Amino acid sequence: MTKIILNADDFGRSASINAAVLRAHREGVLTSASLMITGDAAESAVAMARDNPTLAVGLHVVIANGRAALPPSQIPHLTGGDGLFSARAAQSGLHYFLSRTIQKELTREMREQFDRFAATGLPLSHVDSHMHMHVIPPVFTQIVSLAEEYGARGFRLPRDDLRLALRYDSRNAVEKTAWTIIFGLLCRVQLPRLQKSGLAITRRVYGLLQSGQMCEGYVIRILREVNVPTAELYFHPSIQKGDEPLGPNPDDLATLLSPSVRNVIEERGLRLSTYPTLPGD
Repeated sequence: MTKIILNADDFGRSASINAAVLRAHREGVLTSASLMITGDAAESAVAMARDNPTLAVGLHVVIANGRAALPPSQIPHLTGGDGLFSARAAQSGLHYFLSRTIQKELTREMREQFDRFAATGLPLSHVDSHMHMHVIPPVFTQIVSLAEEYGARGFRLPRDDLRLALRYDSRNAVEKTAWTIIFGLLCRVQLPRLQKSGLAITRRVYGLLQSGQMCEGYVIRILREVNVPTAELYFHPSIQKGDEPLGPNPDDLATLLSPSVRNVIEERGLRLSTYPTLPGD
């Protein structure tokens, strides 16, 4: 029996996203969410999670394209005076890799985000990050150690399926292939460390190659073809359409509410799961 996790990223980023997460969990097939603890609506997201204990909640670490937890004076090489990280993830990743000074500030910032999550009292289901910055060395090493220290049960390793994605939509094939190669290499290098950690990981994670476009047809194809013991599908649901091409958007919410999606899950005998229900790898 394949266990599938259906996760919503950016929980706590806005009231629109929070409302979508709540509806997708109560009325749809959403099983978990990743909390952006520095988001504008983080406090209300925490309250929603407490009122809905069947929703597994993890930490969506923000070290790019978002707000820091620490004031700029404590992490002067990470953010500007406005306390915001750069939206240029690739450039930021290079700086994080090359600078020891920045790495020390990253450690302080990420620990602060873990501390804030711990202060909510919510069980830490899993750890991932905004724009997948957690797989970039040496961020990965630091964040895995923090995940272990703070008692996380799972960890996202973004291993998508290029062939399935291209069969569904062959547009942007070069970009999708590049992302698959880059993240595939990073995941291969990091897998041994995760296997030693005891953190649960899934064999597949779908969403990287269709980020912001997890429409019903694509998700149904995944669910019909998935043949691994464990998989995560992540979404960016919202009740309002935004101007970001990778989401959040109402289409991802519609997929999570789709009766057709639920029917395929039932027909194939797929088991809706969360990271705490998976065995440690």
